[in-house]
Amino acid sequence: MIRIRVFSFFYLFLVTAIFAAAQGQGSYRGSIPEALLRPGRGESARYPIDLVIGELGQGRASAAAYSYANSVAAGLLSGQMSNSALSSINPGLRETYLSTLGRVSPRSYRIGGGRQEPDGAVSFMVRFIGREYGITGELYIRYTTRQTEEETTGSWSVDELLLDEPKSRETEHQEALQRRHRLDLLPYERFF
Repeated sequence: MIRIRVFSFFYLFLVTAIFAAAQGQGSYRGSIPEALLRPGRGESARYPIDLVIGELGQGRASAAAYSYANSVAAGLLSGQMSNSALSSINPGLRETYLSTLGRVSPRSYRIGGGRQEPDGAVSFMVRFIGREYGITGELYIRYTTRQTEEETTGSWSVDELLLDEPKSRETEHQEALQRRHRLDLLPYERFF
């Protein structure tokens, strides 16, 4: 009886010590090493990848451009003409964009693939996702400055939003799988 108690106490102590040592290391989250979750020194941030538009996140665009593009996408998702994030868009174009997105009834959006264009604009891949349908496109934004006698001010504005025709979520998924099987690593062909 004493042997069983001693063995139980020793086993409990051993399990507790192993668990405490594993928690104390702090370099693992579950079975995934922290080095895989957090970029190393000099490495760029890692973003998830959308099967349709590719890498999500800022891409090669500035943080300010990415923030503005996110606010525009959120404004478009709201479906409201009066959304303040959409004020830089021509009212006729704004109505066209919202009407096109209304056919999808988007519930969420994804944005990524930011890059600087040769003409000075910044473009982002966007995907609006509805329950049954999705629509993909490219959002072009531009930073413009205004010079007054006292100061120089600048602001972001929407140059253009090019949207594809809506597709069913099943069709999007099937096309993405076909591209992966052909080793086509560019999930979405950018407009030029």
